[in-house]
Amino acid sequence: MFQKPQQQPPANKKTKEMNSPRYSLHSFLLVLLFSFPLIASANPHYQFIQCLLQRSGDPTTMSKLIYTPNNPSYSSVLDYTMQDLRFNNTSTPRPLFIVTPTKVSHIQAVVLCARKVGLDLRIRSGGHDYEGLSYISVLPFVILDMINMTSINVDVANKCAWVQAGATIGELYYKLVTTDRTLAFPAGVCASVGSGGHFSGGGYGSLIRKYGIAADHIIDAQIVDVNGRLLDRASMGEDVFWAIRGGGGNTYGVVVAWKINLVSVPSNVTVFKVQRTVEQNANRLVYLWQTVANEAPDDLFILGVMGKTNSSQVGSTAVNITFFGDYLGGMDDLLQLMKERFPELGVVKEDCTEMSWQGSNLFLTDFPANASLQFLLSRSLFKVRTKAKADYVKEPIPEAALDKLWKMFYEVEVGFLYLAPYGGIMNRIPETSIPYSHRAEVLYQIGYFTRWDEDSTEIANKHIKWMRKLYKYMAPYVSKNPRSAYINYRDLDIGVNDLYNTSYQKASIWGRKYFGINFDRLVKVKTEIDPSNFFRNEQSIPPLVSW
Repeated sequence: MFQKPQQQPPANKKTKEMNSPRYSLHSFLLVLLFSFPLIASANPHYQFIQCLLQRSGDPTTMSKLIYTPNNPSYSSVLDYTMQDLRFNNTSTPRPLFIVTPTKVSHIQAVVLCARKVGLDLRIRSGGHDYEGLSYISVLPFVILDMINMTSINVDVANKCAWVQAGATIGELYYKLVTTDRTLAFPAGVCASVGSGGHFSGGGYGSLIRKYGIAADHIIDAQIVDVNGRLLDRASMGEDVFWAIRGGGGNTYGVVVAWKINLVSVPSNVTVFKVQRTVEQNANRLVYLWQTVANEAPDDLFILGVMGKTNSSQVGSTAVNITFFGDYLGGMDDLLQLMKERFPELGVVKEDCTEMSWQGSNLFLTDFPANASLQFLLSRSLFKVRTKAKADYVKEPIPEAALDKLWKMFYEVEVGFLYLAPYGGIMNRIPETSIPYSHRAEVLYQIGYFTRWDEDSTEIANKHIKWMRKLYKYMAPYVSKNPRSAYINYRDLDIGVNDLYNTSYQKASIWGRKYFGINFDRLVKVKTEIDPSNFFRNEQSIPPLVSW
């Protein structure tokens, strides 16, 4: 943050306007922000800062929330929630400004001023966009970083909460476990994911089969639109409210806060972890899991992690399947259920632990069972270089195809698949209820991941090439016409907008993969709320009108 500037006495023979303390303060702040002599007012960079200071109503506070490349804290602020280190290099485009608002009026000022001077706007909550689109643009841009907008207000009596967009889901879970551990929210398992983008893209986790996804439980929201208006559900209208719940992050405005319905869970749930190598019949277990997990009682979620990881238990060269279970009930009931439904897995009491549901999210990301709940508050749990993709499976993959899949993991140092079962309530929610259309016909979702440590273009290209090969291999066994994808596992390989000339035709290629039959309605909403296409990125919904 900037030091609070000291006002200087006005020079003699200045106009009344220039002698005013407000004018002198603006000028001094601009000098500090740019760290070189005051530049001509025609410069759009100068105009942006001047606009922010004027619109804020409190230039001293606003100046402390603006970071330019000349500021010594610029790099640390930029890097702090840049979760994918693949984009943390000298060739990655950097923002002209980073603004870290602390209240709604700051967000409104950023939107209006960026639009006024023609700067692209990128909005970051947790920084987990797998293509870095929340903090990268090929156009001159500003990052609106929601890192300071993190308040969470829980209403236990009415089982709801207001969550600001910069709060992580880990922070939400920590708030719940320290308030009432029988309250939960059906979002993801990675604690450092920001609620702003996660909820607006759908957001799934271990409660998906019992309660659906995060976006299913949003009951109100606050957004700042392209005209700087603060809108809630009533004033934005039901079409926009429908669109922001699963229609893709920051396409229709800046999400300030969500009002969510909380759900009930037992004070303790039971988790288990069972790992098997290929030599221990892993292929057969994965084949059986495809229908067992989907058809299990709604209270049981069995996540599969298939591939080669650097797990300390099995060594970096082991290819295996790890099943993580999360059951909304006691250990004895779980053991009986697994004996009846999936005896081949051989779950025993020693594999199981009882804990809070909130803590189980750490367990599902391979933390020890006794890990401190303080880890839920960390924003830097998984900073890696990675490439991700996603698929939806509607028919069980044959054993022979799975057998060939295992062999591909030996071609890369770290590569794995997250296998997340559907079924349960997902079979009963209409695919048009919100933009997230992947529902009843889905057996499970696949998340593909590879990661590497070295800051090397050659190594990065090797892993990305392997990922594309794997994705191509899986084509016959996953959803088709179109091959579906998950917007929160963003993948630019499936299609991109031209930021200079966005077209419906181009966007429909990737848009129908993410949103299915809901794509055209999303385009209609976009056209109504943002016809100028100010809120845009490489995979944002376009308006039908020319801009």
